[in-house]
Amino acid sequence: MKKGSELVGTVKEVRFPNKAIIETEEGIVSAKNALPGDKVRVRVLKMRKGNPEAMVLEVLEKSEKAVEAQCPHFGICGGCTYLTMKYEDECGLKEQQVKTLLDRAIDYEYKWDGIKQSPAYEGYRNKMEFSFGDEYKDGPLSLGMHKMGSMYDVIMTDKCYICDEDYRTILKGVREFFAATGLKFFHKVRHEGYLRHLLVRKAKYTGEIMVALVTTSEAQPDLKAFTKMLIELPIQGKIVSILHTVNDSVSDVVKSDYTEVLFGRDYIDEKLLGLTFKISEFSFFQTNTLSAEVLYSTVRDFIGDLSVDGVCDKTVFDLYSGTGTITQLMSPVAKKVIGVEIVPEAVEAAKENAKINGISNCDFLCGDVLKVIDEIEEKPDFIILDPPRDGIHPKALPKILNYGVDRILYVSCKATSLVRDLEYFHSYGYKVERAACVDQFPWTANIETVCLLVNQNAKAKQHINVGIDAEEYYRIQNS
Repeated sequence: MKKGSELVGTVKEVRFPNKAIIETEEGIVSAKNALPGDKVRVRVLKMRKGNPEAMVLEVLEKSEKAVEAQCPHFGICGGCTYLTMKYEDECGLKEQQVKTLLDRAIDYEYKWDGIKQSPAYEGYRNKMEFSFGDEYKDGPLSLGMHKMGSMYDVIMTDKCYICDEDYRTILKGVREFFAATGLKFFHKVRHEGYLRHLLVRKAKYTGEIMVALVTTSEAQPDLKAFTKMLIELPIQGKIVSILHTVNDSVSDVVKSDYTEVLFGRDYIDEKLLGLTFKISEFSFFQTNTLSAEVLYSTVRDFIGDLSVDGVCDKTVFDLYSGTGTITQLMSPVAKKVIGVEIVPEAVEAAKENAKINGISNCDFLCGDVLKVIDEIEEKPDFIILDPPRDGIHPKALPKILNYGVDRILYVSCKATSLVRDLEYFHSYGYKVERAACVDQFPWTANIETVCLLVNQNAKAKQHINVGIDAEEYYRIQNS
């Protein structure tokens, strides 16, 4: 086998998140975007010891479990991964992937609750970020998702399966409006042009919709006609917020140098497990509202009752708290809940949401967990961790474990980061007591995992004080 070789093989398994292990006559290779049982033709791209990487050129024989994709954009748009599987089979695959990862890191018995499916798997998204561009070089204006494997080509995803009809109507209306104006999209290489992104949010329970147009400051068009067009679109929900956000950064991200309200207000309202949340343009909020309720109900179930003889006297830390959803859900069973989040807007939204919901025993602190944790005077009785995809900062881990709490709940949106962190937790006397996964992202390769960790060390603090250095631990693990 060598780089550039074309081989034929069968997919034996697909590992998290989307890594097909393909058995060929010349050995094992890995590639993305194939299903277990597929017979494929691949080209070797990289020769790595023990794990050559390849690209699928053609599916010669489809898996027995393969079905026709419900979305016409599948295979062209890079947004979804498993649309050629039945949803039950997709969930089975994801559960197997997560369980395999956990079992490789855990050499003792623990309770496995399996996977909890999303209540909705069509049109479930409550937020979409679309890009302006063209489908091919110097082609007509397009608005949608990036073409699979491309940083530049943009596919007009006007029949996207994971967002509802209102998103598709808004998408088509906005593209047609700006195609008629002659305004150019922002070119990522030349760093010139006006149109950058279109962000749409729709609340599942209230039906309120936010539309945010993201541009550069290169042009100064009158956006009154744009606003009028949106308001008059035939949609089921109700547009309550139209924003114009200016972003002159050269990086391809949705951010704001400044934002103008063109219509209505700068937020939408949503309900979640009986609580009300104000969601702004850049607020973090789970993208699948119905499945978020399943996730947070699972979190509450795993935590159980923290009260003693009916008295709530526990202090809970919710680290990486976002807009404070879990923080507020914990308020009825705790004396005090302290949320820590690095995004200032999310912290302000959490404070406002707590006021709206009449919750007075939650504090929200803004800053990096690594630093803020040193400034908190209170000591926790229970810790909840819901870090970003890359997991917990290695320098923050010893500080968290120094509290020596009896139990820690870890919510992870990337199972490989969770497994990496679990090995470090193990070295400090914590063991997984119970775990489950929740499908927040049907048809994609992503999955949420919930783990309850229990401190097995009767003298946890003394043990932790002589624990190995986290950065050194990761260096050894990754060497």
